[in-house]
Amino acid sequence: MKLIYTGKTKNVFEMENGHYLLKFKDDCTGTDGVFDPGANSIGLTIDGVGDVNLRMSIYFFEKINAAGIKTHFVSADLAETTMEVLPAKVFGNGLEVICRHKAVGSFFRRYGEYIAEGADLPAYVETTFKNDDLGDPLVTRDGLIVLGVMTGEQYDEIKRMTQQITQIVADDLKAKGLTLYDIKFEFGYDADGKVMLIDEIASGNMRVYKDGKYIDPMTLSQLFFA
Repeated sequence: MKLIYTGKTKNVFEMENGHYLLKFKDDCTGTDGVFDPGANSIGLTIDGVGDVNLRMSIYFFEKINAAGIKTHFVSADLAETTMEVLPAKVFGNGLEVICRHKAVGSFFRRYGEYIAEGADLPAYVETTFKNDDLGDPLVTRDGLIVLGVMTGEQYDEIKRMTQQITQIVADDLKAKGLTLYDIKFEFGYDADGKVMLIDEIASGNMRVYKDGKYIDPMTLSQLFFA
């Protein structure tokens, strides 16, 4: 297989059948050794986090596919910590989509003069360009259209899918006594321009609390699969 991309938390290989293989790592985004799903750099390494991130991704991708929502998931190999996925083009040079149920993290840092920390948000969706040098700048729906990154219809589909998927994740976490504050997704599109969920759905991409206390990714995965 040919290595085509080295990412922060995964490496991507091209397979002979035209699909791609994602190899999960034990690295997490954060700052100064503190995990932050919204950070644009690797902040720490946690042994085994790649394995549990893959396990959670398998669980949710299968559930989301069953709900009729299009994803790139094909299959996975836990022994190799890899996931086979359909080919997809990313929007622009990479776009992250965040859905927020609570005002925390970068949202609160930006808008704290208008809202209390931890206040409820109505599945608020925001998009940021993946650009470490610029600090992953926010971009609006109109901006994405004007810049030719996507159509208005594609944005509306991404927003709808994001809120649906977030609710699926939040409901599962709630059943285990856990509260989802926010979660980060990536989307791409196939040869026909149809939007699909890509990347992963794992503890390293979400901020979750239990009884008002933040749960780190490894502990979250342990609680989720307990």
